[in-house]
Amino acid sequence: MLTAALFGVGGGLVVSVTLSRLGGAWAPLASSVALWVGLGLPVIVALRRSRPAGLLRVRSIDLLWGLGIGCGLRLLQGWLSGAGSSTFPSLPGFVDSSVWGWVWSYGVPSVLVAPVIEEFLFRAVILVGIYQLLRRSVGAVAAATTALLASAGSFVLLHAAFNSLSLADGIQFFCVGAACGLVVLLSGRIWGAVLTHVVYNVSYLVLAVVGTILA
Repeated sequence: MLTAALFGVGGGLVVSVTLSRLGGAWAPLASSVALWVGLGLPVIVALRRSRPAGLLRVRSIDLLWGLGIGCGLRLLQGWLSGAGSSTFPSLPGFVDSSVWGWVWSYGVPSVLVAPVIEEFLFRAVILVGIYQLLRRSVGAVAAATTALLASAGSFVLLHAAFNSLSLADGIQFFCVGAACGLVVLLSGRIWGAVLTHVVYNVSYLVLAVVGTILA
């Protein structure tokens, strides 16, 4: 599973970065689709081969995990970035675009597609895979710690492949990855991590929409 994840992520990144540098109106969407395919294939392979019992179960507490931790992570991001003394973020083209155009350009990718694919890859495949691989040889605590660090670190590296990250950005992405990984380790389910990621992204979009309108 980990080998499939490595090849899938590597191939998806190469194709995605190449497409993003070609230019043209179609390039951003094509780049995103290529990345999603590269990240999604290892997930399909892993889930078809094996998965921990209960990983895909849904519980009402998962919603509380998502809302609480997602909002907390956004507050942390604001503190790390000095949001209290800076302007609201904004979305280019938001005012001039149609509602559906904006939804497809920003809403669907960042709220639905990216959180699901990224959480299933980094948490359901990488985190769970490393934990299961090491648990018997080094113990549950050491295996969980190693899996958490690897999952969160690879999450940071994925985002660094497309944009240069400041120290604050790197810390924040690591915190997001670590928090989502901890949710999976503590609950044994993936949906709390997915909802945490969704809430984190949605909160940014809300702030960006408000900032764009106020501007």
